Amino acid sequence: MDLRSELEKIGERARSAQRRLQSADSAAKDGALRSMAEFLRRDADHLQRANRKDLRSAEEAGKDAAFIDRLRLDEARIEAMAKGLEEIAALPDPVGEITDLRYRPSGIQVGRMRAPLGVIAMIYESRPNVTADAAGLCVKSGNAVILRGGSESLHSNMAIAERLRAALGRANLPLDLVQYVNTAEREAVGILIGMDRHVDVVIPRGGKGLISRVKADATVPVIMHLHGNCHVYVDADADPRKALRVVLNSKTQRLGTCNTAESLLIHQERMDDLLGPIAAALQEKGIEIRACERGLPRIPGAIAATAEDYATEYLGPIISVKVVDDLDAAMEHINRYGSQHTESIITENCTRARRFLREVDASSVMVNASTRFADGFEYGLGAEIGISTNRLHVRGPVGLEGLTLQKWIVLGDGHIRS
Repeated sequence: MDLRSELEKIGERARSAQRRLQSADSAAKDGALRSMAEFLRRDADHLQRANRKDLRSAEEAGKDAAFIDRLRLDEARIEAMAKGLEEIAALPDPVGEITDLRYRPSGIQVGRMRAPLGVIAMIYESRPNVTADAAGLCVKSGNAVILRGGSESLHSNMAIAERLRAALGRANLPLDLVQYVNTAEREAVGILIGMDRHVDVVIPRGGKGLISRVKADATVPVIMHLHGNCHVYVDADADPRKALRVVLNSKTQRLGTCNTAESLLIHQERMDDLLGPIAAALQEKGIEIRACERGLPRIPGAIAATAEDYATEYLGPIISVKVVDDLDAAMEHINRYGSQHTESIITENCTRARRFLREVDASSVMVNASTRFADGFEYGLGAEIGISTNRLHVRGPVGLEGLTLQKWIVLGDGHIRS
């Protein structure tokens, strides 16, 4: 059987399994998730043996330490996967929730009910924990998922997926709710993102190359963000203590994430008292500063920023700095160079804070808070399958509710339209 035919069979099985899941109640789904957690813990040694194969391949290929760290499955990470599945099980089930039910003059009741998206293709790189996270969120929200991880984590992902499917069997749910595409061929991605008849939504997670390819070539709807060029703007009315804490945390708490701040904007009135201390604190943490013409003379050791710097997601120890005239200039810069991911303002001025919230174009907009809070767990979603900068359906961290849609329902008692 050729690859296309094989993937279409996977899609057909996913569709059938997802339809069968509609008759399962929340208790059955939650039981399956708890079994998944149990099986991961029980077979932790096997998972680590599979992971060592991937680690050896990565080391032989000369991958850097950060890449290998993302790939690694140790006891703590396996336990975190298991706990994540249990946390998803403990969340309210959004499927079947009815809202906005109201009577119309005709006597009928009209409302909306939450329903699953259907079959989701999850395409991701490096991190094996995504296998468990995606499967758990999809099953809980009533969806089937087709998983296609990167070649670098093939053995780890397959071992995890086997345990997840075994847990579905124990819970008397269809095994094909979770399927793993066990090929490293790049062609598989191109086929999956064009399988309109079998796949309802594609969710890519990984590097910019993967996301760009999916965005350009998919004929199936995509939930995604391309990159995370996030800003912190220090306003004229910023509290110095809050500004220093938030900027440092936004940039240095973790360097390689999509919600890490890559640019600092600061009001011209705060150049004298705030720019120097913030810059020095960043440099003490090993951050290289690329500053604009006005900021450069005030930051020893900084280098000149270019337009390319302002548009770059560094995912490393570099930050761009720009002095702006006012709030309007800050928002203009953000809306020009930002990636519609996460933006934050530091200010004690309520009027400016409200304008920032209203006028900045991003999936998460914050006041006096670190950009690192843009996360499904921190938002109370329990977990997330990804971050969306889409304008339709869902924006920001995508949890259970983001994996559902709303359909209209009508309740009558023999009503007819006159």
